[in-house]
Amino acid sequence: MTAQPSPASEALSFPVSEIVASQRPHRKDAARNYDALLVAAREAFAENGAEASLEDIARRAGVGIGTLYRNFPTRRHLFESVYADEVNDLVRVARQVAYQEPWEALTSWLARFADYMVTKRAIREALDGESEILNACRDSMFAAGGPLFERAQEAGVARKDMDFGDLIRMVAGVTGTTFMDDAQRDRVLAIALDGVRVIH
Repeated sequence: MTAQPSPASEALSFPVSEIVASQRPHRKDAARNYDALLVAAREAFAENGAEASLEDIARRAGVGIGTLYRNFPTRRHLFESVYADEVNDLVRVARQVAYQEPWEALTSWLARFADYMVTKRAIREALDGESEILNACRDSMFAAGGPLFERAQEAGVARKDMDFGDLIRMVAGVTGTTFMDDAQRDRVLAIALDGVRVIH
């Protein structure tokens, strides 16, 4: 029997998606440059932290530094845009996995959340928690992932003596550790999630 998506995954409108859409240029070539800069910035922040060079980000994106500044007038603007785009991707993934079986849907989303945590650590440190966008992103992330966890609980495959906030903190704690590679991180995360899963 195919699992049905949570109604929330179909009906909710997430504020962060409006933030991302409002910032993205409408002209196709400009939109391509904008998207390339976000990808390059995400990679640079993951590798080098908040101090990543803007010139290096522009070079990775294949554009000039002037194009970067036209899209992101300040470093803070770039941080906030990358962060919002990361959370918007978490929202998209939540919708994409909504038709999977409850436990598979939850763990698929958490795998993407683990990747997001790498970027989050660098950007959140730089923003120092003083951005309204951070609050909007948190609300969007909980609205996206929360129903997946609740559906797993209702299906009897996730323990009910914890809430989504507990789960997020657990995963954030696990992924905040330094690993030899992504394979080790994924293995340790899977071990941690074994403590959340209920097997009949």
